[in-house]
Amino acid sequence: MVTRRTTMRSRSGTKLYAVRDESGQFKDIQSYKRAHSADLRQKSAAETVAGQGPIEKKVRKAAKSAVKSVKDTVSGAVAAVQKVAKRAVKQVSGKQPPKVKAARKAAKKVAAKSRKPAAKKAVKKATKKTAKKTAK
Repeated sequence: MVTRRTTMRSRSGTKLYAVRDESGQFKDIQSYKRAHSADLRQKSAAETVAGQGPIEKKVRKAAKSAVKSVKDTVSGAVAAVQKVAKRAVKQVSGKQPPKVKAARKAAKKVAAKSRKPAAKKAVKKATKKTAKKTAK
């Protein structure tokens, strides 16, 4: 049950909430500042139901999928770079050093397989580094 409160001021000028009972007598007197802030902290039934609506669900779902997509992209890029690095190490450790064109061609194949732009960038970066090392 919601109690009605009247506002008044004390002798010192502090704003007060006065709660009255059925006969009109003062039942409780609270400082306005504390009572008002307590009221603001509580949510009404309408607000709690509104907080679980379809829009909020869509926003949460979109945020989750965005986070997952970023995680997948980063892990895919790391895996692609590791793969290219291993390949480059194998090629460099052989008897004949590989040509720069061959390294670029292999990198393009790997980049073409991965559809994500972050993975492509990472592969390009790794191949540039390996190409520079092999050219020296």
